[in-house]
Amino acid sequence: MNANVWVLTFADAFSIATTLILATIGAILTERSGVINLGVEGILLMGAVTAFLVGDATGNVWLALLLPVAVGAAMALIHATLSITLRANQIVAGLALVIFGNGLSQFIGKPVEGKTRPVVITPIDLGPLTDLPIVGPIIFGHDPITYLTWVGAVACSLYLNRTRPGLILRATGDAPATVDAQGVSVARVRFVHTIIGGALMGLAGGWFMLARGTAWSQAATTNGIGWIALALVVFASWRPLRAIAGAVLFGFTLQVPFTLQGQQINILPPEIVQMLPYLATLFVLVMLSTPRARKLLGAPKMLGQPFVRDER
Repeated sequence: MNANVWVLTFADAFSIATTLILATIGAILTERSGVINLGVEGILLMGAVTAFLVGDATGNVWLALLLPVAVGAAMALIHATLSITLRANQIVAGLALVIFGNGLSQFIGKPVEGKTRPVVITPIDLGPLTDLPIVGPIIFGHDPITYLTWVGAVACSLYLNRTRPGLILRATGDAPATVDAQGVSVARVRFVHTIIGGALMGLAGGWFMLARGTAWSQAATTNGIGWIALALVVFASWRPLRAIAGAVLFGFTLQVPFTLQGQQINILPPEIVQMLPYLATLFVLVMLSTPRARKLLGAPKMLGQPFVRDER
């Protein structure tokens, strides 16, 4: 088998990991505050179609990346209002956001369905580093957002574990009554981090469209990556640094079916191989469904539970 094919497969895995890391970190920040946002897939789709439309209208790649951030934040604000202010069921609100994002992205993207992406995020030329055997294409052949994402994961880990706001965030997810007793607004903490999380999800969708997509297609753009990101949160035990390794692993499983098919290796039927990442996602989400499993995995203790001061 051609070794270069596997090098390209690993390079693609690192590239796909960018979207997964951004979306996963956004979900981690949201869930650390005690809010479950299952609407990741809908936000990714809205981020992707926004990036495409803005890029098509302006030809500016950076503006096409910035607007999806605002769209993701706006959608997260809707979820926060429903789940925090109105105390709606967070699972239902998240699923409604998926349906809303799917429908709206299909509606506003219909005029450009099948059209080639207007602008592209290009990789950074790191000279001799890119030409290094094996390591070069895998590590040094990516665009600025990919590298900023890795730095952002480290910064998020330091924020959660080494700063006072990070401590307050973790306490809000575990013991909101204690945070409230200290004079800190639980609702404000949850609102802020849900919106920041949504902004990162919007960026993830926009980047995926401009870096990985070839043409706008609502049915095939994100292709379930939002659900994989939700599983990655559990896989990473709500820790940003672990999300990097998990994202690369899931990115590899997403690329392997194409590599095996290209090399005409048929250990399993191609349809079964393509199902593996999603089967793993389903397994992780089922594990999260029981309180005992959440405790063993280190989930925030009040995840998905609304906080009302009078009901302590």
